[in-house]
Amino acid sequence: MIDKRRSDAHEAVADIPDGAIVHVGGFAEPNGTPFHLIKALADRKVRDLVLVSIEAGCSTEYFDRLRHPPEDAPAYAHVPIAAPFYPPSYLIEQGCVARVITAWATEMHHGRMSPLEAAVAAGTIEVELTTQGTLAERIRAAQAGISAFYCPVGIGTFTTEGKEIRDFDGVPHALETALRADFALIRAYRADRYGNLIYRGVARTINPVMAGAAHVTIAQVDHTVEAGELDPESIVTPGVFVDRVVCTGGPA
Repeated sequence: MIDKRRSDAHEAVADIPDGAIVHVGGFAEPNGTPFHLIKALADRKVRDLVLVSIEAGCSTEYFDRLRHPPEDAPAYAHVPIAAPFYPPSYLIEQGCVARVITAWATEMHHGRMSPLEAAVAAGTIEVELTTQGTLAERIRAAQAGISAFYCPVGIGTFTTEGKEIRDFDGVPHALETALRADFALIRAYRADRYGNLIYRGVARTINPVMAGAAHVTIAQVDHTVEAGELDPESIVTPGVFVDRVVCTGGPA
């Protein structure tokens, strides 16, 4: 009988080795970030990871400050945040990462260096910056089995330096390669034992794209149900794209 559920996050990430390429879902919003998996991976003291994440700039401290924002803070600052919360940059803070591929490397609105910026300045981490849409499409291409594609975004900027450029209908396009990982850590709302996933809110932004774009996809979910209990019309990620599921609890 197929059952992709694991007992806890530590069991689910136990075989991620040093030097692995790891997709990490979420985008600066707790409900879409697999923070239990991030913490479990950091606890293993792995080293030299290649971290692929839309957002890799906002520190753990940044989210700690957002738990008690002033009344005049912008609306995004009033999103409920789990305590404790571990963003993708936690892996950087813990010395687990050697290279980062991301669209967001800075800490928002506080005029201070993010852990990633500090590590780059110190020469301990390499970073590849790209646009959010291009990064998402590179990951989606890996999921779809497409090796490369031409994209008009970023022409004339550092993000396309050294890449093959071709014109299509008079518009220059840069050749972008698919971005496949060894492991993908993603976040969903509900799952069954087959690994079929349903998302809620912003969790659907990048997590479904990462599912299946790695050799092993591990999903942190709030709830699990028995086979047949998920509405087939609501399933976003079929279980064929998911290898392991960890239920960590969450909002009903």
